[in-house]
Amino acid sequence: MANPVLVEVTRDPEGGRFVESRHRGAIAIVDRSGDLVFSIGDVEALTCPRSAFKSMQALPMIEAGGVDAYQLGPQEIALACASHGGQSQHVSRVEDWLKKIDCSVADLECGPHLPSHVPSAHALISEGRTPTRAHNNCSGKHAGFLTLARLMNAPTKGYVQPDHPVQQRVQEVISELVDFQIADHPTGADGCCAPNYQMPLKNLALGMSRLANPDLLAPHRQGAVEVMLEALSNHSFFMAGDDRACTALTQGLSHVGFVKIGAEGVYTGCFAGIGLGLALKIDDGAKRGAEVAVAQLLARMNLLGAVDQLRDWLEVPIRNTCDKKVGSITVSQEWEKFNLPIA
Repeated sequence: MANPVLVEVTRDPEGGRFVESRHRGAIAIVDRSGDLVFSIGDVEALTCPRSAFKSMQALPMIEAGGVDAYQLGPQEIALACASHGGQSQHVSRVEDWLKKIDCSVADLECGPHLPSHVPSAHALISEGRTPTRAHNNCSGKHAGFLTLARLMNAPTKGYVQPDHPVQQRVQEVISELVDFQIADHPTGADGCCAPNYQMPLKNLALGMSRLANPDLLAPHRQGAVEVMLEALSNHSFFMAGDDRACTALTQGLSHVGFVKIGAEGVYTGCFAGIGLGLALKIDDGAKRGAEVAVAQLLARMNLLGAVDQLRDWLEVPIRNTCDKKVGSITVSQEWEKFNLPIA
């Protein structure tokens, strides 16, 4: 059976509205007890989390003592979990972090690309500069991997390879959190060259619920997760940047927690105030569908404290080149049937 239509793209001519495109998807929400308290669509299907589980990829570095060993602050921790926009604050902070661990931008094993933050990309081009690996949206994650390599006395070269000690440790921690042996399934390469894994959507939500309930974890992991939650809840700019849904929605949460996008229409959420973990996947991989779906989910669960300030994320206006609103990206009527858990 096909997943339900979660998001619709409409044209709104005078006299009526019609649907132009549709985005199907699945949602899983897991509670403090590890139970699936809400699901829609096929939550058993294997999903590649992409950047949506960077918090889990960063956790081994924090557990290993990287924060104290290299005097990392909450902004570096947020960058370790980030898909940042390549703004100057992101890039300079990554460069400074690399110096702390006696590495350089050349040690990053992610490729360079222009900042996704459009004004920053325009500034780089107008100045005649080319992007470096520090501009890669995943450079903070890679700085975290390099930090873990230092802590493990492992080689820094080749740290993105699945058989490297860093990735073996990351794989071990993720498998524990999601209660799924990811090594039993083919490992893919993410856009930034690091390994990315497959897991059922419900297990991804389980992993996020465990981050939302650090008091249920082993003592060494509890402290690391608490440090991460504080950083991501209060420094979401470094997790994403200006004009980003992750930044705006995390800042708008009425409980401690965060939301994080991944490529190909994946989103996760961790809500420590109510102990819930969320995972969402849009079938066709559309970012526009994932962002509207997760924004509506948070609003309908009463997790947003400033809904009026987030209207353009809940229903995204489509404008033509004359800046006239001609349509919207909004959720489908299917949502009226959903019995969502309310905070």
